Amino acid sequence: MGLRGVIVLVGLMGTTWSFNMTTIRPEAVSTDTFARPETTEETTEQKGAVAEEEAVEDVMATGELNPSHYPAQRAAKVVQHYLNTRYGSPYKLFGLKQVHSGNAEDVADSGRKYQLDISVHEIISDTKENCSAEVFFPRGVKQLSPQVQVSSCEELLKIDANSEEEALYQQYKTNKTLRTEKRLPDSYGHIDPEMTPFWHLGIVASSFIMLNESTENTLYNVAQVANITQLTTENDQLKFDCHVLLHDMVSQEIPQWKLLFTWSPAGGVKVLHTEQLPHVHDCEKHPKTN
Repeated sequence: MGLRGVIVLVGLMGTTWSFNMTTIRPEAVSTDTFARPETTEETTEQKGAVAEEEAVEDVMATGELNPSHYPAQRAAKVVQHYLNTRYGSPYKLFGLKQVHSGNAEDVADSGRKYQLDISVHEIISDTKENCSAEVFFPRGVKQLSPQVQVSSCEELLKIDANSEEEALYQQYKTNKTLRTEKRLPDSYGHIDPEMTPFWHLGIVASSFIMLNESTENTLYNVAQVANITQLTTENDQLKFDCHVLLHDMVSQEIPQWKLLFTWSPAGGVKVLHTEQLPHVHDCEKHPKTN
């Protein structure tokens, strides 16, 4: 599948965007995680105005922030990845619904801190709740993961999916034939309902990478779970090898990663190993996913 096809697929999981291949309009970014993409035509004059606005935003990203513009959106997206790494499961998946307000401040020379009021959406139960969050982006020669604190989300985090999780766990724990699935979603945006929990698992596992790789200059979504393979169960944990395509809306790059992770209802998702693969345009052909 070509790069163009991958970017189209991002809309199936990602935010509602208005973009072409050269300009992304930050004010048009919606935060609903599973909305479909919308495209618009822009004049050269409009593109220049947007580029100028983005440049001004980056310089003035301290103090009160426009909730619909990139500085607030980038920080708030990190909260989504954080929640999925802590509480995500095949039947519990968190998305960013809306940024209501935001404020940024420099913390000496150590980094920048964002205070956010946001709406978080638990996708599967279609439950929404307003939350407060603090995101700190460290500065330094070595890139460090953002630090996140979330409050006022108690009801959202109490959502009970234990029965569904236990049923899935028991079904695949006793599998005599280990399963491999490719392209979630496929080129037509379709996912077999039976494989939807594994699509969700791939997203949750990918959130560990997206959280770790996020900076003030990124905005990550999952484009596709290119391959997910169940491995032999060890220590009562379901074990998976997974190849995912991510999408950074800011750079329009499609970084590829391989993950080794485990999951059980009691232990949650644990990522054991990650490896970044060459970019699509660096390869003569797509890497094998089997």
